[in-house]
Amino acid sequence: MFFERIREGLAKTRQGFLGRIRGILRARRPLDDEVWEELEESLIGADLGVRATEEILQELEREARRRGIRDADGLYEVLREALLRALKPYEAPFRLKDHRKPTVVLALGVNGVGKTTTLAKIAHRFTSQGKRVMIAAADTFRAAAIEQLEIWADKAGAQVLKHRPGADPAAVAYDALSASRARGYDLLLIDTAGRLHTKGGLLEEMRKLKRVLERLDPEAPDETLLVLDATTGQNALFQAKAFHEALGITGIALVKLDGTAKGGIIVAIARELGIPLRFVGVGENLEDLADFSAEEFVEALLPRP
Repeated sequence: MFFERIREGLAKTRQGFLGRIRGILRARRPLDDEVWEELEESLIGADLGVRATEEILQELEREARRRGIRDADGLYEVLREALLRALKPYEAPFRLKDHRKPTVVLALGVNGVGKTTTLAKIAHRFTSQGKRVMIAAADTFRAAAIEQLEIWADKAGAQVLKHRPGADPAAVAYDALSASRARGYDLLLIDTAGRLHTKGGLLEEMRKLKRVLERLDPEAPDETLLVLDATTGQNALFQAKAFHEALGITGIALVKLDGTAKGGIIVAIARELGIPLRFVGVGENLEDLADFSAEEFVEALLPRP
């Protein structure tokens, strides 16, 4: 069951976060200023971010007054509810478009986030359903990147469209969209080079790639998916802001949750940017990617007593 893998994947976050929360919300401890200060430190320490932390604390205070909660232990369930409300509006699973083929996904992210493997996992999900999937090797700057993509695509049962190393990434994307449309593919995934979010010229190249796709199909890409590495904590939020401002991100895949104690970053990303959360990843296997579920995430982070 994937929920168990999510729970295992969030073990590091839960052990630190839950331990601190339980220490703060001790039975019969008076709900005083010290409790609120410790809660604030704990939420920020779990990488929820300052803005999301402030919003959640304000909600907790309102609910505590409304429900007449006087002891700290009464806040545990209220905190669970607040986190669920914070995340639920951004729970938006990825779906193929019904009205045309292919659905086009442009994948972005900095070097090392696991973009290629994430695309392979998405491809595997849909090839397992009998869908035809093509992956465009638009990371043309490293021959090794194309080779890695071919290996993963083969495992996932997807077709690869590639050009020679050093080719124009926009040309690869254009040819891939043309070919996948002509051949009736259901899904086109476009793998791009790991763009440093601080490099304006490289982001401009991605803008060019999007413009080329739009010339062939005004609706393409259907999804501009940003892959983020949860282990980077607040840096993932900075990356998301930069990519979103430059390219208009429509969905996020947060991966490597199994390797971090900073899983709370997903709350910061949702609340500060308002971008739909599509996928979460907790391992290296092709099956280790799931639709984001607010309920499963909160339950894994703060289990019911």
